[in-house]
Amino acid sequence: MNENFIKIKALEGDLKLSHKKRDFGLTVSTKELIFQKPHANYHIMLEDIISITPFELPAGSRPVRLSTSKSVGSETANIQSGMQHYRVYVREAVLHNRSGIFKLGSSQFILPILHDLVITISKYGGLEPIS
Repeated sequence: MNENFIKIKALEGDLKLSHKKRDFGLTVSTKELIFQKPHANYHIMLEDIISITPFELPAGSRPVRLSTSKSVGSETANIQSGMQHYRVYVREAVLHNRSGIFKLGSSQFILPILHDLVITISKYGGLEPIS
């Protein structure tokens, strides 16, 4: 686990699954999803998730590194082949970083999520699969 992760101070609901890697972590409770990256935690209430859809890089593409800069800071994400990524649309989220706590409006996240975590998020978030 990365020592630059900010400790999760409070978790709403009961902890169900947690998955930590070097550069990211995902924690799922019965009420929320927390996406951790070094120096930032994104708290997403499961009831605020609008949809989760598979995200595929085009065939033959190389790993992608995205950087953005905003008034509240900068974000960098790496997308590599291997682990399944999902696009998660949310009504709102809360960002906890070393500068404070910030409420985000409608957002989307592209996250590497294990199948068991997707099932758990769907179950407790009340999401139904579409065939």
